[in-house]
Amino acid sequence: MEFFFVQDFRKKYRYFSSEPSPPIQVEFSRLKKFWEAAKTKLMLLPLKLLKQEQAFERVLKIQDERLAIIHSGRLDDLKIKSKFSLFLHKQRTKHIALLAGESLLLPISGVAALLPGPNMFFYVLALLMIIQWQAVRGINRLKKKEHLFIPSASLRAWEEALGFDDETAFPSLLARIEEDHGIRDVKKILGR
Repeated sequence: MEFFFVQDFRKKYRYFSSEPSPPIQVEFSRLKKFWEAAKTKLMLLPLKLLKQEQAFERVLKIQDERLAIIHSGRLDDLKIKSKFSLFLHKQRTKHIALLAGESLLLPISGVAALLPGPNMFFYVLALLMIIQWQAVRGINRLKKKEHLFIPSASLRAWEEALGFDDETAFPSLLARIEEDHGIRDVKKILGR
């Protein structure tokens, strides 16, 4: 599994990861099966945000103290480390603020339980709160790890095209990134 820190088409940094290798098929408990089914059905986040949240969550499963992060290589090590540190700080603050706002909405969702039918508002809110909480835990763990930044030629070409606002080259560069790093749907993550 690889982690990436690169600018999207709006020149904002995105943090995402490639898909992990397929795990060994294990029979889950009923609660775990229910949780996985709920996550797939209630996942309402756009793909850009979803991939970032999943990348933060995946950091929790990594045991190594050093984490390799692939970037464009346009900035020197000191600048990319400071940009990444600032990015993590902003993301942590944003996630904590969202958790606080969602916790204020939780009592309202309890009142909605009086309405007939399933309380989808509560389920979606609870799922979002769990995702936010896991992301905050992942960000905290990520801040403690040592980061090894690895430059990538295809990501460098992407960011250089962004600098020149050369939108005609975007599709071919995104396809090259998908091919080089094995990332699915990179057009939805970095492109429009």
